[in-house]
Amino acid sequence: MKCPFCQHDEIHVLDTRVSEEGDAIRRRRRCGQCDKRFTTYERIELSMPYVVKKNGSRAEYSAAKLRDSLTLALRKRPVAAASVDLAIQSIEEKLLTSGKREVDTGYIGELVMQELKRLDKVAYIRFASVYKNFEDLAEFQDAIEEAGRASKPRSE
Repeated sequence: MKCPFCQHDEIHVLDTRVSEEGDAIRRRRRCGQCDKRFTTYERIELSMPYVVKKNGSRAEYSAAKLRDSLTLALRKRPVAAASVDLAIQSIEEKLLTSGKREVDTGYIGELVMQELKRLDKVAYIRFASVYKNFEDLAEFQDAIEEAGRASKPRSE
């Protein structure tokens, strides 16, 4: 690191503290050449992976699109907004921790279906019917049975 005043590279750290918010490290520094002091902050830089669409094109991840998909599936369903926020947070956390620079829409769709299955079975069926592009009634019935199995406790 160079001094922002004289560009000298002999910098001394005088004090290190965690910021009040707890999301950064604050360092008080002093230049060995001009003796001026300045503060630097270290923050974690996380970036969401790019989304690879079915046609092969790539787009930046959009939290708004994720929220819109969940909101549409949950329309007129008795699910609290806080639960939707937690589902979005869970999906985004999985995307961040996947370590991938790119994910396809299929992976995101599967994450959404997992969360919807947990939140509301009807919303899960709504989303699955569009996402999986059901061709006939049998596929629809299979999805309903799968959702029903997920809600029944397993006997041991």
